[in-house]
Amino acid sequence: MVAKPIKRKLEEQQYRFVGDSEHSAVKVCHYTKKSLKDEDMCYKQKFYGIQSHRCVQMTTALGCANACMFCWRDPVTHPQRDFDLQDIGDDPLQVLEQSMEAQRKMLLGFGGNDKTNRRKYKQAQEPMHFALSLVGESITYPRINELIKEIRSRGKTSFLVTRGQHPDKMEALEPPTQLYISVDAPNKELFDKIDRPFFKDGWERLNRSLELLRQMKGKTRTVVRMTLIKDLNDCDIEGYKALIEKGDPTFIEIKGYMHVGGSMQFLKEENMPTFEEVKGFAEKICQSTGRKIVDGKEESNVVLVMKEDSPDRFLEVEEEAVSL
Repeated sequence: MVAKPIKRKLEEQQYRFVGDSEHSAVKVCHYTKKSLKDEDMCYKQKFYGIQSHRCVQMTTALGCANACMFCWRDPVTHPQRDFDLQDIGDDPLQVLEQSMEAQRKMLLGFGGNDKTNRRKYKQAQEPMHFALSLVGESITYPRINELIKEIRSRGKTSFLVTRGQHPDKMEALEPPTQLYISVDAPNKELFDKIDRPFFKDGWERLNRSLELLRQMKGKTRTVVRMTLIKDLNDCDIEGYKALIEKGDPTFIEIKGYMHVGGSMQFLKEENMPTFEEVKGFAEKICQSTGRKIVDGKEESNVVLVMKEDSPDRFLEVEEEAVSL
């Protein structure tokens, strides 16, 4: 599925391929490592109760339908179009088991690190959350529904992120624990400039996916995720309002752009908003849509927006028995 030079480069970047066809991959998240040393946690733990040290960051389909200018992934090593999976699809049990095993192997070094929290390290051997958000479009994996069902049957949780370019896949999707759509532009002109979609009808696909997101309410928790780029997409509040009302998500995450990785080829350091600027933009969204800021994490430059805060936003994940 991946050309050897690209695969070699990704492996140098600490990606680990899983499954026979190798259309799936795992990479240990920065916050998983931080959590194991009690140094920090992912904003998803602060917002939703997900345990960072027990989270597997993965993808089941490496190819992406967009070439977003703010993406930190290297555009050379991440082909910016979908792989044609068609009927190809590794067994979901194989993908799940090998993903967990790859995570365990990549965390081995923490076992001998004096700074590691021993209890967390033992818990990390049994991951409880799967963030299907590493790269690409996991929703295009032909057996994604089987994978989501298997994760749920084990008492674990799944967050699936899509860029909204595959509404046909969304229509048939088995609800994950939480379903995200990335919305990074308030209108078609900026969408084409920022997201650089592979599909000519990318804007229409995004809007259709948002309509389907609304229909998923009651079946799963839904999220509109926005990456704020200073002096580029921090405008047209009414345009964002129309998209938000179309999707009517449970949550809105607004995160500041970070000038790292592949994005440095297209954007400037000055395009990074401060946390105060992210909050200021979020306040405008709140005023326009009748919502409020309910949480934030300054270190991650992100805020959480809801209609009303609720203790239900924190997921109850069963603690595995761990011998200490």
